[in-house]
Amino acid sequence: MGRLFGTDGVRGMANEGNMTAEMALQIGRALAYTCKEFHLEQGTRPRIIIGKDTRLSGYMLENALTAGITSMGVDVLLLGPIPTPAVAFITQSMRADAGIVISASHNPYYDNGIKIFGRTGYKLPDEMEAEIEDLVLSGRVNNVRALAQEVGKARRIDDAMGRYIEFCKNTFPGNMTLDGMKVVLDCSNGATYKCAPLIFSELGAKVTTIHVEPDGMNINDNCGSQHTQALRTKVKGLGADIGLAFDGDGDRLIAVDEKGNELTGDQIMAICVKDYKDAGALKNNTVVATVMSNVGFHAAMKELGIHVETAGVGDRLVLEMMKEKDAVLGGEDSGHMIFLDCHTTGDGIVSALKLVNILKRSGRKASELAKLMTPYPQKLINIDVKEKPPIAEVPELMEAIARAEGELGESGRVLVRYSGTQPMCRVMVEGPTVQQTNGIAEALALVVKETIG
Repeated sequence: MGRLFGTDGVRGMANEGNMTAEMALQIGRALAYTCKEFHLEQGTRPRIIIGKDTRLSGYMLENALTAGITSMGVDVLLLGPIPTPAVAFITQSMRADAGIVISASHNPYYDNGIKIFGRTGYKLPDEMEAEIEDLVLSGRVNNVRALAQEVGKARRIDDAMGRYIEFCKNTFPGNMTLDGMKVVLDCSNGATYKCAPLIFSELGAKVTTIHVEPDGMNINDNCGSQHTQALRTKVKGLGADIGLAFDGDGDRLIAVDEKGNELTGDQIMAICVKDYKDAGALKNNTVVATVMSNVGFHAAMKELGIHVETAGVGDRLVLEMMKEKDAVLGGEDSGHMIFLDCHTTGDGIVSALKLVNILKRSGRKASELAKLMTPYPQKLINIDVKEKPPIAEVPELMEAIARAEGELGESGRVLVRYSGTQPMCRVMVEGPTVQQTNGIAEALALVVKETIG
């Protein structure tokens, strides 16, 4: 068996490979073991929080993790279906030792994952993930368990949702309301389906919701941040001011303006970055983007005189660079944005509140604000692959990439990379025209299929 942890925890198809009840039990035991080390000298009892999204397999993994953790003499606090950033917040707020999220984020229902936050609300550092992985894969954790009288307890935190709702509302100015604003929310049949409508309603918005009826298998299914067609139609039909789409676990945001046009993560971030700069709140005049960020974002930031640092793909790498450069704002074109003055991790609802705050204060339409950045035509094609050999070691693909880069010159760019969470190769091309961009991307995708598909 290979490594457990990828770029965002452990992830895979539910009830197969690393996503079985047996593996979840072992991961729970290993995490509990590492948490007990901290308490040995103090003689206190560790506590671990567990939250999940709305996937069918969440029940199975939640119970297995609980069994593993309590078998080590560590208590479990269960939150039920709740957004990923809520787990980070409550872990820190309750001074718990760790917080586990059972979710595969924007993936289909048949996938699931386990990601872990430390006591400070940040995702676990690499060295702690490595320790947990070693405990599981070496079998060392099998030789340590609590005596019968020391077995841990599990209980539900009934007010977890309310705590998170108040946290989110507190990131919105206390002297403002959303009175008079018509908002459409697409909750992706996921973890935000209860809390997001309450938050925006309590702030005064007239809220219409779609995709708020999870059945365990419809999470992210042609809805949410990756599929905004239904949201675009609803916004136009209702004459709403803004549409807000979250992903399955609630850490991403994609918006739709009043005309039904989609605003990418880069466009939303550009709007927020300018607002921070205008308010004198953009620390070190710096924002962190990723290699997937649109060329248009960099052009907009240059026009505003804002420095851009570029990180690798993934919120963990964005956060690391934000800390390194002492930046307050960073994110990805996918809609995953981090506001370090508000939270320790990406939060789709907090991002949405930042955006509607700007709309309300400025009195401008979302379509007007979006003009700050003109996205270059971009084509992203995902190709399923059986293996992931280093791209640099696939000659035919490297030659095709070189040809594409030569054709684009300085008027675009090419990025071919593997997904960190799925058996997939992503081909991304940006260019001066839609026709040229699509043609180059499709040609590269064909080479990927022929060589490693």
